[in-house]
Amino acid sequence: MFEIIANIYLVINNGFVVEFRAKSYEQEGDDESKKDFLKRCAKQDFESAYKFNAPQNKYGLFMKYRKFSKLENMGKQFELFEEIFQSFGLPEKPLICVTPVVDGKIIGAY
Repeated sequence: MFEIIANIYLVINNGFVVEFRAKSYEQEGDDESKKDFLKRCAKQDFESAYKFNAPQNKYGLFMKYRKFSKLENMGKQFELFEEIFQSFGLPEKPLICVTPVVDGKIIGAY
């Protein structure tokens, strides 16, 4: 069965999440093969991925990565990706691969 899946990037500069990027695919297969596919494409997808605004507080300051990490530990990081999910028409419980890009360096995908 075909499913829309996505690579999502957290662009982190100086400890702040300053941008999201994403690229989607319509892919067939089981979840493991889809995850493997996204991980294989993670490095090459970054430059061609669509850019999305990262969250900012009322003062226009970006979120510290530590705060994002806390949201992730609570399973709430997906709320920050809602614009991405809607833009690509991802299902309610999407299959995604998240890759941090720290100070311009792509770190391992998960």
